[in-house]
Amino acid sequence: MELELIRSYEPDGTNGELRCNGKLVCYTIELPWLQNQRYISCIPEGRYELRKRFVQKYGAHLLVVDVPNRSWILIHPATDAKLHLKGCIAPVTNLIAPGKGSESRLANEKLKALVLQALERKEKVFMTIKSK
Repeated sequence: MELELIRSYEPDGTNGELRCNGKLVCYTIELPWLQNQRYISCIPEGRYELRKRFVQKYGAHLLVVDVPNRSWILIHPATDAKLHLKGCIAPVTNLIAPGKGSESRLANEKLKALVLQALERKEKVFMTIKSK
């Protein structure tokens, strides 16, 4: 499965549209682009594999694999990138402002269901991140 995250960058945050086969799955929020600095920047554009990760406290969630100079980049719910993210990607249902969105848990469950179904079929899942 191939996903495409098309970003727009602003000083206060990065917003995106996450698509599968050209169809919108959800929007995303991330930290602003600050040269891939740990904990304060979104990750670089590129193509990344997504894998399932399970932790007892949070259950199943998605891990973005092989990000240059970064680790533990997750896809998880959040509504304010600067308050809740440290480089991860948050699916949201609606974009409110740069790096801010709403109904993140709903969007996260929708995306997670789509990806986990593909992984259960033994498909690899990739996400290509690029600019608008």
